[in-house]
Formats: sequence, C-alpha cells, structure tokens
Amino acid sequence: MNGMNTKVELEYTYNATPSQIWKALTDKEEMKKWYFEVDDFNPVVGFEFRFWGESEESRYLHICEIREVIENKKLCHTWRYDGIQGCTDLCFEIIDKGDQKTIIKLVHTGFETFPSDNSDLKVENFIEGWTYILGTSLKNYLENPD
Repeated sequence: MNGMNTKVELEYTYNATPSQIWKALTDKEEMKKWYFEVDDFNPVVGFEFRFWGESEESRYLHICEIREVIENKKLCHTWRYDGIQGCTDLCFEIIDKGDQKTIIKLVHTGFETFPSDNSDLKVENFIEGWTYILGTSLKNYLENPD
C-alpha cells in the first residue's frame, strides 16, 4: 500500500436484513455492542456525535457530523479528531440482496487532510480497523446474537 492511497473501500455481505443493519449503525445501544460507545446519536443531517477511540499510544476524541441519511440505505458522516487538523468522510451504503442477505459498502475518504507525521492516522491503520470492525465485530454481532 503506498502513501498515495487516500481511500478505504470495503464490502461485506451479512446474513441480516437492511433494517437490522440500519439499527446496528444508528441505535446507540446497539452500536456499543460492536462499534464504539456513543453518548448520543441521531441519524439526522447536521447531528454531531462524539466518541473516544484509542491506539496503543494515544486516545482520540472523534467528532463526527451526519451528512446524508437514507433510512435502511445510506449513512454518511464526517470523521475528525479533536485538536488534530483534517477531516475525512465516511459512508455506509446498505444494499439489499434479498433472502436475508445484505451488503455494506464502506467508503472512507480524505486521509490526505490528516497530518502525515501522525502514524495512527495512516490509511493502512484505517483499512485494518474497518476490516476488523465490519468483517469480525459487526458480522459476529449480526449473525451470532447473544
């Protein structure tokens, strides 16, 4: 992966309905079971939400603002960090394949806006993170409920 890559695109298929996936993406009680603990979340354009995430060395306050909402189909928001220059865009597209099969297509762009000297914010780390979050954490949550 070269340093010029400023986009993450991933696609996963789940044994779940679009409405189950939508709930997992937009209900703060569901989100904390597979994603991050968000104090408040409302899938409405302009709504700002915050959550903490960490790397091995640092803890980051994420500040995100909802940009686009199409219920059961698409959720887009900004993704930035408190006190750090730069802002990226993140979209989850939900594609109904029928028969309890649904695809999430994630597109995360704008990494070139982050400081290049912060190794935590390299695109490779986001690829690794999103691969785990969507490929393992969300998949287990949707397909192997407690």
